Amino acid sequence: MSQPTTAEWMDIADVFMQTCHFPNCVGAIDGKHIRVLKPTRSGSRFYNYEKYFSVVLLAVSDANYCFRYIDVGRYGSSSDSAVFAHSLFGRLLSSNSLELPAPQILPGTTYPAMPYVFVADEAFALGGNMFRPFSSRGLTTERRVFKYRLTRARRVVECAFGNLANKWRFLHSPIPLKIDTAIKAVKAACVLHNFVWQRDGFNFEDTLSHTLGPTQFTVVRAHVRDHFARNFMSPEGELPWQMEAIEM
Repeated sequence: MSQPTTAEWMDIADVFMQTCHFPNCVGAIDGKHIRVLKPTRSGSRFYNYEKYFSVVLLAVSDANYCFRYIDVGRYGSSSDSAVFAHSLFGRLLSSNSLELPAPQILPGTTYPAMPYVFVADEAFALGGNMFRPFSSRGLTTERRVFKYRLTRARRVVECAFGNLANKWRFLHSPIPLKIDTAIKAVKAACVLHNFVWQRDGFNFEDTLSHTLGPTQFTVVRAHVRDHFARNFMSPEGELPWQMEAIEM
């Protein structure tokens, strides 16, 4: 999985806007625990909070449900934020080495230019180009709409995980292989997932019913997120059905 060029990041953002209605979005990030047999003499390092042995699959998905980056093999006992911080992708993002496009104004606005961002849930400790939902306490209508719009965009990576596991069903149970071989099998499944998905096509609306357990991340600069939230309430940025959706 080669690192996207600046032009490819912009193409990814265009698809997120067309299908998920989230501007300046270049990826959805999440983590998934992959069940493994307990490695010999590993102690509790692979034992996760859900009380089984696992390695973590950290992934960045585009809006076409293809993985643009994966990190496989961190201890199941590791937190999502620790996995992200120690991953190559996390280091590239924090050092501004991903060749992301220059900030762009949001649709229907003239100022200011907003950065390109990745969307995630509440568990990851964040840096510069990452969004998570607002805290659930005391949400205003504006913030509830933002949460709905972000969740809609973030769901693509959860759907990608669901499609991955349903296609390569050995991921539904502990992988009966030595840990190094199991990690290679997971990587191979992710590459094959991309190949099959690009060959067979996809339909965004057909995948919205997929559900997976939540994973976790945290927020970029608050004023940037607030600007997106205000834009989603403006005539230029709103969706016709968003108010009805947040009342469901």
